Amino acid sequence: MSKAIVAGVDMVKFAKPGQSESYRVMASKAIQGAVKEAGIDHTLIEQAYAGYVYGDSTCGQHALYDAFQTGIPVVNVNNNCSTGSTALFLARQAVKSGAVECALAFGFEEMQPGALGSHWDDRESPFDNFLKVLDEKEYPQAPLALRCFGAAGHYYMEKYGATADLFAKVSVKTRNHAMNNPYSLLSTPLTEEDVMTAPVVFMDFLTRYMCCPPTCGAGAAVIVSEAFAKKHGISNGVEIVGQAMTTDTPVSWTDPVKLVGSDMTARAVAQVTEEAGIGVEDVNVVELHDCFTTNEVITYEGLGLCGEGEATKFVADGDNTYGGKFVVNPSGGLMSKGHPLGATGLAQCYELVNQLRGNADKRQVEGASIALQHNLGLGGAAVVTMYKK
Repeated sequence: MSKAIVAGVDMVKFAKPGQSESYRVMASKAIQGAVKEAGIDHTLIEQAYAGYVYGDSTCGQHALYDAFQTGIPVVNVNNNCSTGSTALFLARQAVKSGAVECALAFGFEEMQPGALGSHWDDRESPFDNFLKVLDEKEYPQAPLALRCFGAAGHYYMEKYGATADLFAKVSVKTRNHAMNNPYSLLSTPLTEEDVMTAPVVFMDFLTRYMCCPPTCGAGAAVIVSEAFAKKHGISNGVEIVGQAMTTDTPVSWTDPVKLVGSDMTARAVAQVTEEAGIGVEDVNVVELHDCFTTNEVITYEGLGLCGEGEATKFVADGDNTYGGKFVVNPSGGLMSKGHPLGATGLAQCYELVNQLRGNADKRQVEGASIALQHNLGLGGAAVVTMYKK
């Protein structure tokens, strides 16, 4: 099995729906940027994996063709919000197995305003099991993602005696990080009062500033083998030392926190640390899936950054930011950078690769050598990736 090395990354700055270029243009820019940064000719890329959720089949080819047309296999990937990391997972797998020496993973999304919705109302929904759990527990009706992650936050508070200001503190932290990221969509500072007094969108605690905005954007990564890197003089690559994708088991339907992937996350990170031979305690910087700040809190515990029920203390101690045990979402995360579904996993990869290279400017995590990525999609899939300098 070969080592899999990230040789080049790029992304476009995310934009609000209606204010972006077309997915074809955004994706081709990210692809060309990643290939250029890798310092290779595009003819050396042997396979491509294209991630997106909203679009016709073969949108991946349409986006790639603006960058180059060499007749290589293009696999179109759709795994909800974990789509970008799923493309990365497949590219890494192809390289690590020895099937190819150079693969491209890219993701993009051209989204519509408002809450996420389905375009397939004429057939059975893959979320029927999710709705059954929420209906049985009599959570109020709302758009699916809002209802799932809102219910998870409410359940967490009830179980562990947490209060809503925990989620507000995370929103403030994230926005503070975003102020140092030129790729962040939202960079105006927030106070806890701003978050807590914003319009309530679910039950009596989840406010607008605890939810990420729908956005458009693209990202890309070139993955190569160790032999390929040596042959082509790639000296600034970052190794993916562990990676796992997990899906739901019957445990997912037992409570609202597990419903949104806490068990999938725990199983994925266990596989990753075993493969890498590196513990979570050795991680310096984390990009995790904060589509809602409720999910960031749940994921602290799912990833093992703190113990079960300990997130309130973890946040109060500042262990999720600079000067603490981990720096979580230095990019500003989905909450501030934005969340174009197919691009999110590649944007997380972009941030962590630059952190490990020491190229993150004002948001640089000092001494960063091990990074952890978490990307989650309901329905479901959790992809956890560990990078080493």
